[in-house]
Amino acid sequence: MPLTFTLDPAVTPALRDGVLDLWTEVSNAGGAVGFVPPVTPEVIRPELVRHLAQMAEGRTRLLVGHDETGGVAATAFLTLNTHRLMTHWVWLYTVMVHPRHQGKGYGRDLLAAAADAARTLDGIEAIRLTCRGGLGLERFYGSCGYKEVGRVPGAIRVAPGDDRDDITMLLPLH
Repeated sequence: MPLTFTLDPAVTPALRDGVLDLWTEVSNAGGAVGFVPPVTPEVIRPELVRHLAQMAEGRTRLLVGHDETGGVAATAFLTLNTHRLMTHWVWLYTVMVHPRHQGKGYGRDLLAAAADAARTLDGIEAIRLTCRGGLGLERFYGSCGYKEVGRVPGAIRVAPGDDRDDITMLLPLH
């Protein structure tokens, strides 16, 4: 059953808790979303609060995918650029699909919904994201139309002796 996507949903306690639970589950399943397992909701909560504050300031937009039960199954944050020379593209952060929904095509659906959402924003011509090397994410994003435009070797330290590339990907929207 396909996900239902909503841009800028009302931030209710249920939504906030659903995003926090999703972020925890994805992190603990090894997802490259800013944390290394094991992680608890209490560790992730401050980062979610930062995202929510940016949303309240109008700098970040939340895209949520709900499953057939109404649960938070996928998210992505679109962040506007504040630099006057870079306002024609947005960042895509914290792209997540719940581990129980992996392999159903929801990641592709989420990226397509993010591109559709970005197209509704005035003057936005592209989406830029970064991903952690060593997991094949660049191949996945590439299969969804993103192009690798930069790579910093060893920029992400997952653990002592485990450095990964920081890969920048770009999706033109026209």
